[in-house]
Parts: sequence; structure tokens; C-alpha cells
Amino acid sequence: MAIRDILTVPDPRLKEVSRPVEGGVSDDIRALMDDMLETMYAAPGIGLAAIQVGEPLRVIVMDLSGEGEPRAPRYFVNPEILETIEETAPYEEGCLSVPDVFDEIDRPARCKIRYLDYDGNLVEEWAEGLYAVCIQHEMDHLEGTLFIDYLSRLKRQRAVDKVRKAQRQKGREQAA
Repeated sequence: MAIRDILTVPDPRLKEVSRPVEGGVSDDIRALMDDMLETMYAAPGIGLAAIQVGEPLRVIVMDLSGEGEPRAPRYFVNPEILETIEETAPYEEGCLSVPDVFDEIDRPARCKIRYLDYDGNLVEEWAEGLYAVCIQHEMDHLEGTLFIDYLSRLKRQRAVDKVRKAQRQKGREQAA
């Protein structure tokens, strides 16, 4: 397993639409998911899409366990949202690709999803609460959409500017 670099805005690769994984869940896909999970834990975060580490594949990892709870990793290959309910719920979202930026986003409160798990088993289930928010957020990444794309143009630009400024500052500190 290896920790990979996480792409941040405004990297154009984050706007790519990810392609489906062909041929089921292979050892190479499991190795990618293991790397993604290690990267996500190190960041730290609760979800990560493959495109965020530069791999334009329909692969997501997630762990919604709370602080002090045992880890509970989840793996999603070729996930699909089959159905959503009309009721929405606001949730303050953040993203490892838009570090230190948070804003409230309204999303469907429940969604029915289908995906292949780590072992290649087909799973179909309803997600609600934080699980529903996180899976929808990560699936947006697979379509080239970031949570800041739901914000006003001004708020979105401020978020990108904040990330750029932090990157410049980090570069100056490393050069010193």
C-alpha cells in the first residue's frame, strides 16, 4: 500500500468523467482501493474517489466510523445511484481536493445505490444520513463535479483562490 498525492483545485483532471472498471474487481483494482484508503486515512478524510488520486476510474473508498471507533472501510466499484427521494437535507461538506473549505449543500436525504464491493460482489442498498451525503459527494467526483460547483460563482472562486493561496504559502515554506 502507498499514500498517493491528492489532486486539488484547480487541477483540470478533477473535471474528467471517470470511466467504468472493465472486467470486474481485479487485484489491480483492489491494490488501487488499498492505496486510496491509506491515502484517505492519512489526509484525513472519510471518502475518496479514484480521480482524486489521478485515476479516472469509477472507484470510491469510504469510512464513516467515528473517532475512537474501529475502522469500517467500504469499497465501491462502478457505483450507480438507482433512485433518490425528493426530500433533501443540508449538510456541511468539505473535500480533500478543496482543503479547508466547507459549505452547506442540499442533497437527497436517501438514495438507492448499486455497486461491486472489494470482493466483486454486487450490492444494492439504500443509503441515508451521512452515508447518503458521502456517496453522492464521491459519485459527483466520478462525473467531474466538485461540491463547490453547487455554490455561487463568487463562493466557488473564493474557494479556489483560498486553495491556491495555501499552496503558494506551502511552496514558500518548503523553499525556505
